[in-house]
Amino acid sequence: MNRIDEKFKMLREKNNKAFIAYICGGDPSLEDTEKIVYALEEAGCDVIELGIPFSDPLADGPVIQDASLRSITNGFKIDKFFETVRDIRKKSQMPLVTMVYYSTIFGYGKEKFIEKCISLGLDGLIVPDLPYEEYDEIYYLIENTELYLIPLIAITSKERTPMLVEKAKGFIYCVSSLGVTGERKAFDQRIYDYINYVKEKTDVPVCIGFGISKKEDVDKFEKYADGVIVGSAIVRKIFESKGDLEKVKLFVKEIK
Repeated sequence: MNRIDEKFKMLREKNNKAFIAYICGGDPSLEDTEKIVYALEEAGCDVIELGIPFSDPLADGPVIQDASLRSITNGFKIDKFFETVRDIRKKSQMPLVTMVYYSTIFGYGKEKFIEKCISLGLDGLIVPDLPYEEYDEIYYLIENTELYLIPLIAITSKERTPMLVEKAKGFIYCVSSLGVTGERKAFDQRIYDYINYVKEKTDVPVCIGFGISKKEDVDKFEKYADGVIVGSAIVRKIFESKGDLEKVKLFVKEIK
């Protein structure tokens, strides 16, 4: 069973929800990324989303854009990223998902990229610039494997939702509001009904992300979603604390 499936099964049995953390690979370094993964696991995270930095991240707001730029400037390389995943897997069975833009997959070689993900024990892919109509570009490479393609869906996707969740595995990434990632003062009020609508169309866990940055945000979605995804707030804390693992752990524990 995929590690994501195992985690959600365990959470359901305990009547708990998932806390998913996003971090940008290579910010401030890949050595730090590995340490941060262990720290997040100790802080109680259930799934970790490892972002592969990209020069033009269309789905990401300024905090993650800046982190991507720092990582690339520091010499981020895909092969080094995969080495980090390999090292993490020697010490942890935490469910790991990578958020990666299709341009990166294509440039690396899609067969080679997918093969690496599978062999090194990554559990899921989030590809924000790969629309459903182009899933076939890579879906045939992962269809019968334990690597899941996790869909991003938004309020504007309502008519397309049944189609978008048809092939979903692991969890569904439900976007809380229009626009890019980043901390928000308010959420689109339609999101609560939309989460319920998505859950009517699939048995796959539905998690909410984009804009969740504090405990109050988590509380708003607790009774609706199967989990929350926190990204920019954690990336900001890593940067502001200069990678202080204890401060990062405390921050995550306070939200969780």
